[in-house]
Amino acid sequence: MKVIDLLNKATEEKNTLFGFELLPPLKGEGRRGVFHAVENVLDFNPAYVNITFHREGLKESINSVSTSYHIVRKRPGTVGIAAAIQRKYGVPAVPHIICGGLSKYDIEDALIDMDFLDIDNLLALRGDKRHYETYFIPHQEGHAHAVDLVKQISAMNRGEFIDGEVDECHHSKFCVGVAGYPEVHETALSAEDDIKRLKEKIDAGAEYVVTQMFFDNQVYYDFVERCRKAGITVPIVPGLKPLVNERHLYTLPKTFSIKLPHALSHEVISCRGDRKKIKEVGLNWSIQQAKDLKEHGVPAIHFYTMSRTENIAAIARQVF
Repeated sequence: MKVIDLLNKATEEKNTLFGFELLPPLKGEGRRGVFHAVENVLDFNPAYVNITFHREGLKESINSVSTSYHIVRKRPGTVGIAAAIQRKYGVPAVPHIICGGLSKYDIEDALIDMDFLDIDNLLALRGDKRHYETYFIPHQEGHAHAVDLVKQISAMNRGEFIDGEVDECHHSKFCVGVAGYPEVHETALSAEDDIKRLKEKIDAGAEYVVTQMFFDNQVYYDFVERCRKAGITVPIVPGLKPLVNERHLYTLPKTFSIKLPHALSHEVISCRGDRKKIKEVGLNWSIQQAKDLKEHGVPAIHFYTMSRTENIAAIARQVF
């Protein structure tokens, strides 16, 4: 079933769905960990599960003569894992597809694979820059922006391929989600520019938005209001992540360009490094966020898990 249909139905019935995302396992780990992560939360009837896509990196090799580099992929298998989860559990899978490191033909091949595997949902993202790059550099035969990726997917839904239309063509029927940034994307010129770019993705064919994580619900409510004023009418799904250690106070704002409320930071620091207490603080904060969002009638809540779903199950037990 398409995610947009699930979200629209939830809105009509004044219900809030539970969704989450997983990382592909490290190369060689197999499916066991992924299946275990899903099974931890099956009792809460997840509406969908997202599978992230990790772009290539470079590995340095040094010898006495020279230094060389070669491409490595640490977490491959996004499409296959999505298909395996969907087949095993009957839960709609939403693989991510990104611009970074992929040509238009790579993307087209992946979309054709998804279509053959009966995967109808995907999340279209620009993707991150490589860790050694100062800014995002697209594949020379790829896309620089997510809006162009959405346009390619929408074209395939119409039976249009890179090399042109195909006679008597089977049309894919992908439901496309995109990312939104309540606290503004790091590359945006302004909050207004960021909303404008989001509107372009919707106009190109995206049907719903999933937000970057946030820890202050008012930030989300203000973002939704700005989107509505800009003519963005599609569902906007809030994204939450429970803080689990003190290191998150520093790494999350830097990595995701977000702000942590002073009250949360103060409470974590007051735990004086006690990991159990810090994790409890993070869980309670997410529980209160989720309860408030549910009371405000959001169609779904999306949880960022890093494939550790025990804490997500603890939140869902209190909310769903």
